Amino acid sequence: MGKPLSDRELHNLAMNIVGRELEAEGFEFMGVNSEPKRNPQFVCLKDKILHFITVRYVPYPKNPNIYDQELMKKMKDHANKNEARTYYAGVGLSNAENQELPVYLNEAYIVDYIGLIEIKDE
Repeated sequence: MGKPLSDRELHNLAMNIVGRELEAEGFEFMGVNSEPKRNPQFVCLKDKILHFITVRYVPYPKNPNIYDQELMKKMKDHANKNEARTYYAGVGLSNAENQELPVYLNEAYIVDYIGLIEIKDE
């Protein structure tokens, strides 16, 4: 057995997964904040539009597509002041051998990530 990844390492892994997707989709990174409690994690520019993206690592068996409504409302208000669009990126990570076990360093894992979820005004 390897060493279980810490919450910080799992958050960084989620950031890398989302970051690679953003890069592949042509987003330009204006700011990256890897602190889990400082939001948003990514401030990007695409098609001259600012995008605020909040990234969360979500442990199995929680649903990575369910987000903290209050947090995302705050993010949306902040984004609106900056004429930016707001997104939530929840990344579920679990052990590939047994989802009940932790994710270990240098061992296979499963990614449950559907992509960016846009947060719209109510």
